[in-house]
Amino acid sequence: MAGTSVPRIVVVARPTEYAALLVRHGTREQARFFLDMRGRSIDEVEARDAAHRSALGIVSAAIPSDWRRARVARSDLDRFLFEPSDVVVTVGPSGLVANVAKYLDGQPVIGVSPDAGIDGAVLARHAPAAAAALIRLTAEGRARVEERTMVEAVLDDGQRVLALNEVFLGHASHQSARYLLRSPDGGEHQSSSGIVVTTGTGATGWGRSIVLERHSPVTMPLPEEHALAWFVREAWPAPAFGTGRTEGRVEAGETLEVVSELDEGGVVFGDGIEQDRIDFGWGVLARVKVARERLRLVEAA
Repeated sequence: MAGTSVPRIVVVARPTEYAALLVRHGTREQARFFLDMRGRSIDEVEARDAAHRSALGIVSAAIPSDWRRARVARSDLDRFLFEPSDVVVTVGPSGLVANVAKYLDGQPVIGVSPDAGIDGAVLARHAPAAAAALIRLTAEGRARVEERTMVEAVLDDGQRVLALNEVFLGHASHQSARYLLRSPDGGEHQSSSGIVVTTGTGATGWGRSIVLERHSPVTMPLPEEHALAWFVREAWPAPAFGTGRTEGRVEAGETLEVVSELDEGGVVFGDGIEQDRIDFGWGVLARVKVARERLRLVEAA
């Protein structure tokens, strides 16, 4: 970053499908047999693994030899201490950018995709060959950066979930959850399959599928817009529960409040990572709003 004599470049990656298959099955031949039984070819999986390893090599070579560097696996992100001046480079699909976003506080992210055709390169939008120029420009503070809104859910005991795409509030098994919903335009006791609150980035994922399925008139926020959209999933009409408030927006400065009425199984998690959930038991209040943090995503050079 500007003003830093020796930048640190943090490369974030995750195991490929091929590496995971070898861990699970022990040998290539056993992995091949497993895939063959499911109508898939190991050649395709090996090709993606090779592309991933090649991309990691290109990114590593793009970091000047006198600069500091660190390599972090996705599974170790919650134990890694990012420095304020770090430049973060993810090597993998766009989901990896979302995985790392919640651990950052303003550090710029360069999303490198070994194969942009896999997920459309929504967030991992750069080819490995662009890494050298982007790393230097970013470290010098001269890169163009797009700021993307994030969402937070804060419980009344101080626990917090931060996410780039969306947060989910409901039952861990997605069965019926009971709660009191207080939206900016009113409140209601409900029983549903849970609540999804999405950012503009998440509007291309879970939120978009909800909008398309129910033909919702809610205007989805743009990725940089300081606003959220929320949706109640499968609200159950009953004498004790309402269905009058099942979707809407949360603008900057507004809050969506949810008070749990679940005896057990209540959870809040972000970006589909259920293992990072926090408990949402009876009487606990969750406040969901636009987060202070932004993902700072490096654009093309």
